[in-house]
Amino acid sequence: MSHDGVGPMSVRPSAALRSAAFLAVGALAVSALTGCSAEDPAGKPLAGPDLAPAARDLVADGGTLRWAVDDVPETLNSFQSDADAATGRIAQAVLPSMYRLDRKGRPVRNADYLESAKVVKTEPKQVVVYKLNQQAVWSDGREIGAADFAAQWRALSGKDSAYWTARNAGYDRIEKIERGASDLEVKVTFAKPYADWQSLFTPLYPKDVMGTPDAFNDGARRKLKVTAGPFSLKQVDTKGQQVTLVRNPRWWGRPAKLDEIDLKAVPLDKRAEALADGKLDLAEIDPSDAGRFTLAGRANGTGTPLMGPGSRRTPAKALQGFAVRKSLEPAYTQLALNGSAGPLADERVRRAVARSLDRLSIAQTVLKPLGLPAVPVGSHLALSGQAAYADGSGVLGGEDTAKAQALLADAGWVRGGPVAEEKKKGEKAAGAAGKKSDDESEGDDGTYIVGEDDKNGDSRGGDDKDPRDHAKKQENGKGSEEGGKHLADGRQYTGQQGGAPGAYAPKGTAAPAGVAAGPLAKNGKPLTLRFVLPSGAGSEVLRTVADRIGRMLERVGITTQITKVSDESYFKDHIASGQFDLALYSWPASAFPATDARPVYAKPVPAADGSLDVEQNYTRIGTDQVDQLFDQAAGTLDGSESRSLLRKADSRIWAAAASIPLYQRPQLTAAKKGLANAGSFGFQTPVYEDMGFLKKGARPSPSPSGH
Repeated sequence: MSHDGVGPMSVRPSAALRSAAFLAVGALAVSALTGCSAEDPAGKPLAGPDLAPAARDLVADGGTLRWAVDDVPETLNSFQSDADAATGRIAQAVLPSMYRLDRKGRPVRNADYLESAKVVKTEPKQVVVYKLNQQAVWSDGREIGAADFAAQWRALSGKDSAYWTARNAGYDRIEKIERGASDLEVKVTFAKPYADWQSLFTPLYPKDVMGTPDAFNDGARRKLKVTAGPFSLKQVDTKGQQVTLVRNPRWWGRPAKLDEIDLKAVPLDKRAEALADGKLDLAEIDPSDAGRFTLAGRANGTGTPLMGPGSRRTPAKALQGFAVRKSLEPAYTQLALNGSAGPLADERVRRAVARSLDRLSIAQTVLKPLGLPAVPVGSHLALSGQAAYADGSGVLGGEDTAKAQALLADAGWVRGGPVAEEKKKGEKAAGAAGKKSDDESEGDDGTYIVGEDDKNGDSRGGDDKDPRDHAKKQENGKGSEEGGKHLADGRQYTGQQGGAPGAYAPKGTAAPAGVAAGPLAKNGKPLTLRFVLPSGAGSEVLRTVADRIGRMLERVGITTQITKVSDESYFKDHIASGQFDLALYSWPASAFPATDARPVYAKPVPAADGSLDVEQNYTRIGTDQVDQLFDQAAGTLDGSESRSLLRKADSRIWAAAASIPLYQRPQLTAAKKGLANAGSFGFQTPVYEDMGFLKKGARPSPSPSGH
């Protein structure tokens, strides 16, 4: 994922409150939310997979699929901190998974490996028995069994610091793993109940990889000698920037249709050119390139050259052999408000920012030009269609300029108030921003104040130029480590940030009538928030959204100081380290939010060295109550109760107004015409053995779609 795709959930091949007063608000809303209702609040996915589905008998045997990835992965071990999206893609194709995700983003048993898995005891302890497919074997001929489960548990339990693991959630709750009644049974006993037990052992690595710290830390970074999927790993070519997967001759399931899958590292802004040159068959692309393919389809073979940002002239005819397949990613973009210091340490200011936003307008800006459903995201913990989803945004309330102004007045910010000394461009803002980083560029990629560049323009925040001029996907280059795996590739950083909370104005201050025009001020300082954004190619949509947000905030007197920084620096040096007031980035949605979302919203705690350990809660706002709700949700085996607890946690996160979900990210994939069962997967786990090229004269079935 790009900068617009950060989060712990992406590691799996995959904010909250300071005030008891707002907890009460959240509790009231939750009681209404979880009351008696015949309708499932989870709803349906806004858009389904778009894969050109075809029956296997219509797909030819053989062929090579050339599929674009962001990078050749640094590691093939999904449980290490520098694992990325390509690591996950490889693991899905070559390693066992006990559960897969369906089109609604919900876990379903993977029958190729698992005949059954059941909770057979809850008292005195939870016991799960896995019955494995009797044909399931590793590529060296050994049966998949309890020894592999036990080795993975020991490596990921967190008890042995010699294992350099990125996460151990769930595995740290296991007490023991034993062989069951036969070699095909694995008995897992938990020390304390764990609702998300289906998240474990996916992917499952052989005991050869998990058995020792050396093998775990170094043995699986560039090679996987033993695999157990429809494909095997043939080569990782760092020089040629390609990973080669080949059909596994020992695979016991439906044979793979393709002979080979080549995962080629191609930058986002170079993919249209690579597709046109015949170097790729499948690639996620940004919206501006999607428009080029659409135009090519209308050119009817005229060969009209098409121009793309930063690329050479491409003949339209060269793009006519591809179709653009559209869905929504299992990830959402949010506005993050850093509450560690400055004005945003005051809940009232954060809530005022949130209530200044027209989230529907923002979603329409990004998604409507692409023909995708433009619906604002209503939950921090799940997306529409997933079991835990419910729209909890009503706790905070929708756009209301008058209420936003009243909140700001209550916090002591006066419109048109005296300012001791006007801030100059490039200086430190009134918020949590620290010193200017060396990587921050000047001029167009430097710092500017929203409103100062267009004083005579329309500042209503809802009437930008045609958003198709801006709509770019991936909204960043690289970034966080569980964020490029936390962004698009998913690596992890633990940000550490101190800071005193902001001062509160006297309670009960009314919104002044007939206030003077101009920005808000308090104690001689203007209310200026530093809005940090990535500057690289692929981030245009983020910058468009940020500009729109800036103009919405300007209406209530809040000035935004937009600073563009390099993609390489954006997440590590700004988001994770707390050098921002406002920022845009994304989190992937997980089928197991009680486990995966907890570190994103956990209450920051002091570390041994005196710094603040925020885990992945880069807004630095959290409470004991939210932590307790996550713990309770993870510890109950009643699915309905667990979902209710998660929705309560989400309501409290909404009330804190430190993270404002905006829209589900678009997923656009250019696919060679005739390629079946591949494209934009949405929530669904790819089925690698069914991908392939249609036989001559065969046609795919119409893609079922939610849009």
